[in-house]
Amino acid sequence: MSEIPSIDTPDELGEATLPCVMVFNANDPSGAGGLAADATAMASASAHVLPVVTGTYVRDTSAIREHFAMDEDAVNEQARCALEDMPVQAFKVGFVGNPENLSAIAAITTDYAEIPVVLYMPDLSWWDEVEIDTYLDACTELLLPQTTVLVGNHSTLCRWLMPDWDSDKAPGPREVARAAAVHGVPYTLVTGFVAADQYLETHLASPETVMATARYERFDATFNGAGDTLSAALTALIAGGTDLQNACAEAMTYLDQCLDAGFQPGMGHAVPDRLFWAHDEDEEAEDADNGDMGPDFPLDTTRH
Repeated sequence: MSEIPSIDTPDELGEATLPCVMVFNANDPSGAGGLAADATAMASASAHVLPVVTGTYVRDTSAIREHFAMDEDAVNEQARCALEDMPVQAFKVGFVGNPENLSAIAAITTDYAEIPVVLYMPDLSWWDEVEIDTYLDACTELLLPQTTVLVGNHSTLCRWLMPDWDSDKAPGPREVARAAAVHGVPYTLVTGFVAADQYLETHLASPETVMATARYERFDATFNGAGDTLSAALTALIAGGTDLQNACAEAMTYLDQCLDAGFQPGMGHAVPDRLFWAHDEDEEAEDADNGDMGPDFPLDTTRH
């Protein structure tokens, strides 16, 4: 009888070389956002993803039709089991479906208070207004006090955090950051700030200052999953030890390239190609085989 080959134990394999990031988010069967975006974006930024399923969308590339939330006990047990086994360097929270799940997640992040939390708030206009208000109120009370960086579109964050704003001029990034800071958030990454007809801006801000700004030309296409992609890349970079300003710059560059390589898999909106770099390597290898090394592109050239 032949001997059974030995298998390396964890001690023999050595310590993990990738930072671990726990993500609380919904499944997105279209592959545009949700956990699909988190997994591919974070893997692209060299992080190991611990995905906690909080529910699932019923959606295609055109619109969200419905959402079904998981029971909070199921969310809690998924996370606790993984956390008892693996140390995490960051948490990311996307859309988790209901206040009960927010409460379970807040209890977990409280127990790991030294770990940074990136909270992404997507556009919830597809949902019932009463459910939106209930969810946002719970998020304000339970999770914002533990959030390190709040990420969201300018209009989404303004409607949530500044519902009584009555000036003809839209709130700037510092005003949005100040509104978030009232609830304990030190940093806010505001996307989709309208700078001019053909430009949008993204700002990393604290209540005191705008720390980083990027300007993009508008795309003709409408994309699903851009916010999840940006916040996932940012979280992974923070988990890897990159300081916040550089992590934002790298995450925005990454998103820009994902959008530039985006595609339309169905009959609805476009989807970011979060694995554009893998295709580029394949093309470069093919060019090398053919004797053509191809052009040497800089990291950041598109800025859309």
